[in-house]
Amino acid sequence: MKNSNIIVAIVILLTFVVGGVTSYFIFNDDNSKQLELPKPEITEGIRGTNFGIDKNINEETIDNYLNRNDSVYRDMRMLIDEGDYESIGGDSYLSGIIKGFEVVPFPLLLNVTGLPETVGNTYQGPTLFTLTDEGEYVANYEESMEFLEYYFPKDKNIFLMCGGGGYSGMMKSMLIELGWDKDKIYNTGGHWYYNGNNNIAIKNISSNKTSYDFWKVTYHDIDVDVLHKVN
Repeated sequence: MKNSNIIVAIVILLTFVVGGVTSYFIFNDDNSKQLELPKPEITEGIRGTNFGIDKNINEETIDNYLNRNDSVYRDMRMLIDEGDYESIGGDSYLSGIIKGFEVVPFPLLLNVTGLPETVGNTYQGPTLFTLTDEGEYVANYEESMEFLEYYFPKDKNIFLMCGGGGYSGMMKSMLIELGWDKDKIYNTGGHWYYNGNNNIAIKNISSNKTSYDFWKVTYHDIDVDVLHKVN
């Protein structure tokens, strides 16, 4: 009787050991992949010079780096941008987004400068920060920095995207200047050029009518009326 109890105990123990080892490999598979994340590296040519788009992680490769638990994914576009991005072959509407990306509209964070003349102006209302002529980022609200740290956590890798790469490049520059680790921030380029397998279509055309399913987008708006303005 004692021998049978010992055998049962051994079987139970082995079951726990095997299950634990199996669980380790299953649940740590993503962790092992996270170690392979390359450091940000600006690509060659105009995409690198003008926008700072990453050489290794961009529209062509972003699918390989989705769903990481050590990272956040931020699309910097507005749902409807006031700039005429159609004039440069883009889309002023957020017509699609990659799965896992959440929208934090850059023009609400910082006054946008340097857009192509044909695009004109984007949103011109209140912003969390102002970029001065001297290149300084000034907080306009007491909660401005807290907002950034919440949606762009410093302990995570940050994958940025927008329409063509401009807003995400500006966002990367801003975060680095304000103290974020440059080795954790990737400008992955523009959704206009994305042909991967994780697109969520927002724009619909039916019977020559166009509609947008903005309800599919996780959109983080900014209501400055509830914030405390810095005097």
